[in-house]
Amino acid sequence: MSRSNEPEAFPGNVPARARWTLAAFLLAAFAGLLALRVNRWGGLDQTSLFYVGLPAVIALIVVFTVRARSATGVAMAVTTVGLALAAALLGEGTVCLVIAAPLLYGIAGLVAWTAKSFGAGGRGGRHALLGVPVLFALALEGVAGTTLLPRADQGEGSVLIDAEPEQVAAALAAPPPYAAPDALFLRAVPFPHPVRATGEGLGTGDVRVVDFTPRRVLRIGSEPTPRDLELEVAESESDADGGRVVFDVVRDTTFANWMDMRRAEAVWSREGDGTRLTWTIEYERTYEPSWYFGPIQSYTTDLAADYLATTFRDAIAEEGA
Repeated sequence: MSRSNEPEAFPGNVPARARWTLAAFLLAAFAGLLALRVNRWGGLDQTSLFYVGLPAVIALIVVFTVRARSATGVAMAVTTVGLALAAALLGEGTVCLVIAAPLLYGIAGLVAWTAKSFGAGGRGGRHALLGVPVLFALALEGVAGTTLLPRADQGEGSVLIDAEPEQVAAALAAPPPYAAPDALFLRAVPFPHPVRATGEGLGTGDVRVVDFTPRRVLRIGSEPTPRDLELEVAESESDADGGRVVFDVVRDTTFANWMDMRRAEAVWSREGDGTRLTWTIEYERTYEPSWYFGPIQSYTTDLAADYLATTFRDAIAEEGA
């Protein structure tokens, strides 16, 4: 029989013992994820131990138990199963799981390749082994509060509005009509979106409550849970040429599982025949590894700030129509 007609390496010719080993590991991983979800042990589901360590362990189990033409291919398949199991348990963390998927697959593939290269021996195996301590160090980021990059960060978005500064101030003092975001990334990833706001005014102590799309969980009979963001005006100043208002985050039942929202600042000033409106959102990152989630959260927050600026621009345009 020709070589092209041989059975596929996965799952056709995987030995029964290897299959049982993989099944037992996945069952143990599912139980561990369930316990992690229920007990929230030290926030480990937000550390590199979860997003780097878990796929690394899956890849090593595959490499040393499965006889296949491509250990990397099998590792990818098993990682996919692991992601499916985790998604059912992580609830709001599923958003981060979707974002982290390239990282998880990359780590699984890298570890599988490194282990196979080391097993083959020779100079390539010795060189591949040099990456082990680096990978180990990266997997521990977030445990006991360790981090490589600063957690405090901010996103910024700016837009030029065809309106007077007084009109911009009036729009900021009222709840805006929210629309679906234009940014592809915000629409593609299941982030919560604002749907309505209550409260008005730009005086110190004035409160806004922004309602977001409800939280839904994969549980039979579960009902959508409302979530919102409460903001209070902490600083405010304005004149004929512009102004500035700072909102402190008082309560957050929307983004608390992904980041620690601190404050939002709106600054507007006359520019040419219009007014420049800039929104800045300050937050602290709560997920590791920082070198992966840091840039992604920064980019996402920039998009959110730009969405805010565009929302008020559109509100002013609709008011003047």
